[in-house]
Amino acid sequence: MKVINEMRLKFLSKSSNESFARSVVAAFVLEFDPTIAELADIKTAVSEAVTNAIVHGYRRESGMIYIEVKLTDERDVIIKITDKGVGIEDVKEAMQPLFTTAKEEERAGLGFAVMQSFMDSVKVRSKPEKGTTVTMVKRIVALR
Repeated sequence: MKVINEMRLKFLSKSSNESFARSVVAAFVLEFDPTIAELADIKTAVSEAVTNAIVHGYRRESGMIYIEVKLTDERDVIIKITDKGVGIEDVKEAMQPLFTTAKEEERAGLGFAVMQSFMDSVKVRSKPEKGTTVTMVKRIVALR
């Protein structure tokens, strides 16, 4: 698998930047001419990952969110979303549907489940007090 295009983006962990991140990633992926459904899947997964970084990674603090997107010659879109926030103690537990650390807020605890349902693969790496990286892959089907 060879990377044929890539981009990097960094922005403050403000909720207003979630739609910005989703739009930038969607625009970059247009090179593969995805279907509307494929594009919607990517946008939804990016939204969830960025929202997790803002709400859970930085909680009420401010920090940077980093996005790296790579397009491969096999038509894979590889998206890495990283924060340098509080991290996740138990990634396996955090990925369970309905699990949330923001119990005082109205959070459904479905972020990772949503990402997994829309992407071909989702991997989460995290260390407490060091941050979290979510890596998602979506293969864009070639035009028929």
